[in-house]
Amino acid sequence: MGAPDQLNDADASAWPVAPGWQGLVDEFFAGATGRKLLDFLSQRLADGAVVFPPRPLRALELTPPEQVRVVILGQDPYHGRGQAEGLAFSVASGVALPPSLRNIFKELQRDLGTPPPPFPEPGGSLVKWATHGVLLLNTCLTVEESQPASHAGKGWEVLTDAVIRKVSEGEHPVVFMLWGAHAQGKRALIDTGRHKVLVANHPSPLSALRPPLPFIGCGHFSEARAWREAHPRD
Repeated sequence: MGAPDQLNDADASAWPVAPGWQGLVDEFFAGATGRKLLDFLSQRLADGAVVFPPRPLRALELTPPEQVRVVILGQDPYHGRGQAEGLAFSVASGVALPPSLRNIFKELQRDLGTPPPPFPEPGGSLVKWATHGVLLLNTCLTVEESQPASHAGKGWEVLTDAVIRKVSEGEHPVVFMLWGAHAQGKRALIDTGRHKVLVANHPSPLSALRPPLPFIGCGHFSEARAWREAHPRD
């Protein structure tokens, strides 16, 4: 058995998801793209690659489709040891905050007056968000140590595109937060007539303050709260 903070086996049956996602996930892994992805992961592990996170489908485990109220799209998991916990932008409790997450908390405090969470517990872990209806979805769900985007284009995007479509086609309207060009590239998958789509630069320090749509000052959190209050669930 390998380290607890990394993927140890490319066995999709060992990655739990909420029941509402199960059919979509099973269909993906039964198909050619899903099988090829698992073969790729198995080979990389056999070659000695260190792959994160240990539970690639954790966003689908913690946030059932019927409970999704907000979707925040990321690109791929953090690639440092101990960081990734299977949720976009989130890091495990006790881990130092990455710059993008620091800016997310900075904007949350500026916009809503919400102070950053205490460190080290929970620190940068967004598990509570996930269990309260925020789908923290990376478009690629695994990565190799110190190699960002190393698993991009290997098949995960087929699954996560299907997840985005399922949310878009769901019973309830939701808020999509699309930060940066990569997330905004998924806009075509969303029924913008039914859902609230908020667009800004990525929260990375490289772009958070730059035009055309600076992340710092975007006001997305208050917009999302106001929109949700205007579209209550039963």
